[in-house]
Amino acid sequence: MTSRFSISVRDLINKPGQMREHTLDVPLAEPFTNSVVAVSAGSNIEVDVRLESVHEGILATGDAFAEAKAECSRCLEPLTLPVEVDFQELFAYSVTDEEELAVIDESIDLEQVIRDEVVLSLPFQPVCNESCLGLCAECGVKLAENPQHRHEAAVDPRWSALEKLKDN
Repeated sequence: MTSRFSISVRDLINKPGQMREHTLDVPLAEPFTNSVVAVSAGSNIEVDVRLESVHEGILATGDAFAEAKAECSRCLEPLTLPVEVDFQELFAYSVTDEEELAVIDESIDLEQVIRDEVVLSLPFQPVCNESCLGLCAECGVKLAENPQHRHEAAVDPRWSALEKLKDN
């Protein structure tokens, strides 16, 4: 099965100097995620790519745009984060290393390149804004809604006997 990120390069193969551009709008079959933030399955990734024929293969240079969903790591509010990544990858005619990408059946598949760039760009601690105060660690009150929120300092258990005397 061919990927939705697959592009035919038949007209560019072995024609150094030739170039063309593509725009893809691809719905994701599975999410691109770092387990904290995700571009969810079913959402679209827009890809603008320039394909250039070079002596070694096809050079793909482009940008990918999407929206990721997450929760603020401080206050747990839902977030939508814009994702914009750049990529450049050479798809070789003949592969010498298993890490290299190749032109296969006169086409290239951008999925792994775009997945890697998108996932690496996602934050591990997303915040709704840099001044977010988060939640109270004791009771969970949202500190942005009640910035004066305080709790009485806990009494050291070693002094609890004196606390009982004070109460009498």
